[in-house]
Amino acid sequence: MSGVDPATDGSILVAVVRTGGIAGIRRTWEVEAPAPDTARWRELIDRCPWEEDRATDAGADRYVWHIRARTPERECEREVSDAQLDGPWRALVDAVRAEGGGWARSLGAIPPARPSALSTLA
Repeated sequence: MSGVDPATDGSILVAVVRTGGIAGIRRTWEVEAPAPDTARWRELIDRCPWEEDRATDAGADRYVWHIRARTPERECEREVSDAQLDGPWRALVDAVRAEGGGWARSLGAIPPARPSALSTLA
């Protein structure tokens, strides 16, 4: 990302981190929605039940999905177990994975050259 503050420029950021599994490899995908696609991303984000109280017990060797989204109006964050990744959560995660590329973050993995949207969502 450039030196532009996403909170004030109208952009939408979505980051997904998947942890767990047998190997315990952490994978990260992120999207900074371009202006022509903001309506589609806003709809995907708004359909997710961010405030719904759900237990996140993933169980042994299961994935846990950490989902963060930022629009000019709000910031959302949620941890979802693999068993709970359905409906609007699945639609959002699948869209981010399809458009956001991805890389494995583990010992020896090389992070991407560009700054991470995750660092700006913190």
